Amino acid sequence: MHYTRALSIADLADIARDRLPPSLYGYVSGGSEDQSSLVSNRLAYDRWRFVTHSLVDVSQRSQAVEIFGTRYDMPLGIAPMGVTGLCAFEGDLALARAAARMKAPFVLSGASTVPLERVMQAAPGTWYQAYIPAQQEVIAPLLDRLRAAQVEVLVVTVDVPIASTRENELRNDFRLPLKLTPRLLAGGAMRPRWLLQTFAQTLLRGGVPRFENFTATRGARIIDAPTVDHRAGRASMRWETIAWIREQWAGKLVIKGLLRRDDARQAEALGCDGVIVSNHGGRQLDGAVSTLDALPAIVAAAPGLTVMLDGGVRRGTDVLKAMALGAACVFVGRPAMYGLAAGGEDGAVRALELLRKEIDVDLALLGCPDVAGLGPKYLVREGDLPGM
Repeated sequence: MHYTRALSIADLADIARDRLPPSLYGYVSGGSEDQSSLVSNRLAYDRWRFVTHSLVDVSQRSQAVEIFGTRYDMPLGIAPMGVTGLCAFEGDLALARAAARMKAPFVLSGASTVPLERVMQAAPGTWYQAYIPAQQEVIAPLLDRLRAAQVEVLVVTVDVPIASTRENELRNDFRLPLKLTPRLLAGGAMRPRWLLQTFAQTLLRGGVPRFENFTATRGARIIDAPTVDHRAGRASMRWETIAWIREQWAGKLVIKGLLRRDDARQAEALGCDGVIVSNHGGRQLDGAVSTLDALPAIVAAAPGLTVMLDGGVRRGTDVLKAMALGAACVFVGRPAMYGLAAGGEDGAVRALELLRKEIDVDLALLGCPDVAGLGPKYLVREGDLPGM
């Protein structure tokens, strides 16, 4: 199937499965250990049902939102994802451009392989996500680099103190630094389109990709052991590190990876601007609470924060449920990556278009003409009677 014929994110996932080597698709689609967090993120949406409002004028509908002073045409953005260049040539640029075309927020991962300066030139307004160690001598030069590149929103991920155990990746010989094992090579040979359009094009035009944006300086190639371990110092990171970053960083500061309301209160107390409720797409602690279940308490606990969410979103109805429970906007990772693998930049646009169309239709059917009007009155917990 061609990506233009995809009718849903599930269709794009099927295309991506057929286009990517099995080990790479497993990396994109999988989670940690038993993958219960990954599954729970999806199941949480089914526990909430809509209460439709009838005889409401929905002839004109809007899904525009304003986040940190910027107006976006849809309440959905692309979450940070590492090594996207393995799914499409210069995947980071492709995703950034796709989001810009759709007037949606995009967060560039620190584990990206295109220099952030190039991404910022191609898509001004891109947010940057950092994996930060508790080392001021590493953080300060990175902040200088972000300022020079005119980054305005810094997202600090806090749910990766150490690497998780992802058994599906280990079974498929997928690990970083990337080792070209017989299994990986055989998987690549099974996907000639990927081999030519992504793998070969990447090597011919830029050589082996490098981790370009973990710190202020260029990192190691993805096949080499890093000379400086970018994970070093993360396990000792504390709220004091966030407080110091807040003092140094004049732009917007967002904490990603919170699931507990007391942590959200702490972020608000330190002067952070927002949080992204996230369990890393089920890729870190297995058995963690789903992000949708964690959302309402965090919204209530920190009214001064812009509260956003990722995890498990596959339909426009998922976006509306999250916003009805208080999310200012929602981010997707795998859906955008599936689109990227299926059709590059245009495939990623297709993923966002599908979700935007679903949101528009679902708003009308729900009886809510504007996402700004979404709230708890549109939802009921499954098993409870709707209010009359």
